[in-house]
Amino acid sequence: MFEISVGNTPCDLAPADYRTLGQLSDGYTGSDITIAVQDALMQPVRKIQAATHYKWIQATETETDPTTGQKTTTTKKKLTPCSPGDDGAIEMTWTEVEGDQLAEPPLLLKDFIKAVKSSRPTVSAEDIKKSNDWTNEFGSEGA
Repeated sequence: MFEISVGNTPCDLAPADYRTLGQLSDGYTGSDITIAVQDALMQPVRKIQAATHYKWIQATETETDPTTGQKTTTTKKKLTPCSPGDDGAIEMTWTEVEGDQLAEPPLLLKDFIKAVKSSRPTVSAEDIKKSNDWTNEFGSEGA
């Protein structure tokens, strides 16, 4: 469910990371997971907005020529949020960074863990038991 909800959004989660998220979200509905993923996807934006310091990094970008479909990879100097104590840290806010100079922080496993831990499943174990009991008594699953 996490992988489906992430879709085409670039992130470096490995299969083991998705298993970890699955274990942390035991009892969550598909909707609960979608909400947690949406919250995680906002973490880089929150980091940018909350940052008081930025530093220059070499960022790799891949562009696709719309006519030929050929991909070109370039390295550009960009600003990314950092801690005030980082080497090269410059005190500034996101409003002072030009859009083409901003390197969006990567989406990390800890962003997803934080989102899962800050949300709760909308369906309780008792609700699931009631549903199963009702199905057993009045309905037939898979019929």
